Amino acid sequence: MRVSFGTMTITDKAKKLIAETLDNNRVTSGKLVREFEKEFASFVGTKEAVAVSSGTDAIAIALAALKDYGILSGREIIVPALTFIATANAVVHAGFEPTFVDIKKETLNIDEDQIEGKMSRAVGGIVPVHLMGKPSNLFKIREVAAKWQVPIIEDCAEAHGATYYGKKVGTFGVAGCFSLYAAHIISSIEGGIITTNDKDFAEVCRSLRNHGRSCTCPMCVLNISPESCPKRFAQGHDQRFIHDRIGFSSKMNELEAAVGLGSIEIANWIIEKRRENFYYLQKGLAKFDEVYTISEDANEKIGPHAFPIIFKMGGEENRDKFGEYLTSREIDSRTLFQSIPTQSLAYSRYGYKVGEFPNAEYVSSNGIHIGVHQDMGKAECDYVLEAIEKFLTQK
Repeated sequence: MRVSFGTMTITDKAKKLIAETLDNNRVTSGKLVREFEKEFASFVGTKEAVAVSSGTDAIAIALAALKDYGILSGREIIVPALTFIATANAVVHAGFEPTFVDIKKETLNIDEDQIEGKMSRAVGGIVPVHLMGKPSNLFKIREVAAKWQVPIIEDCAEAHGATYYGKKVGTFGVAGCFSLYAAHIISSIEGGIITTNDKDFAEVCRSLRNHGRSCTCPMCVLNISPESCPKRFAQGHDQRFIHDRIGFSSKMNELEAAVGLGSIEIANWIIEKRRENFYYLQKGLAKFDEVYTISEDANEKIGPHAFPIIFKMGGEENRDKFGEYLTSREIDSRTLFQSIPTQSLAYSRYGYKVGEFPNAEYVSSNGIHIGVHQDMGKAECDYVLEAIEKFLTQK
């Protein structure tokens, strides 16, 4: 039996929209992108959503938008030491500097109790990550952010549908940033999206995703009859070629939006199926003292991206042997990222030393994650649990 890490469900609706789009020969960003933005905002529970070309760009653009609100380039942005490297990369792409905070081993998320110790007037924002779909402690993080008067940009890349005290993640900060990569719950194959309740902030993001263009009305931004834009020549120049900001080239196209519209239509079913698989694996893993995984607190719901397995001891040698064993059983897996400041060569220039982020380093050396996607059923979950048991009992 083969158990893949991820999957993608392309619906009949998506296929129909793709065919219509190809027939119309209008494949660049247009009405389907705008429709997808509205549907995603409704799904999350925000007033606005801005579709972009990747989850990384979603974070970078949301952070870059803060410059319109007085947060200058070069300021520090708080991020967890352990996460997919895109989070830290986006901070750098936006013109800021990442300041790392260790995680909690049991949650895999930023240690909210350590954030205060990293705060200073040089800090311009906080980016909590809801890793594997488990919400960070957003109330505590908001307390610190409010005290220091800095914005929160949520990294919700892996957390579609996750809730914290009854509200979906992506609604607790100035913006939420989601990845729409193929293996995620809602997918547009590639892509990302920013959610916000601030219309002005959304307009800045729409400008930034299109080279910092001055006019962000639907006619100009979405290429819908731009010649009819009333502001097109209002200042003596074509507004489509006037740029107020240093922006990005990060638009979503119509074909991606078509896939996203089909995906969002079945998102709740995908979330429930993934939760079913997550809970089943969690229950089955509980009998093994050698390993642990994340769990839900009373006031949260995980939006399961994947299923992490962390060895309580053994380090990389044990973790790697486990990964190799899973591969031999045709169970796809991924290591559980790196401690970015101390284990990633890309960030070695920041001068952090091994041992400064012990929890991130521990999880990185001892952690692996496997799929819980909607194409898995009880048979696949049982096969995974049987493989785990065999590995642990034969060691």
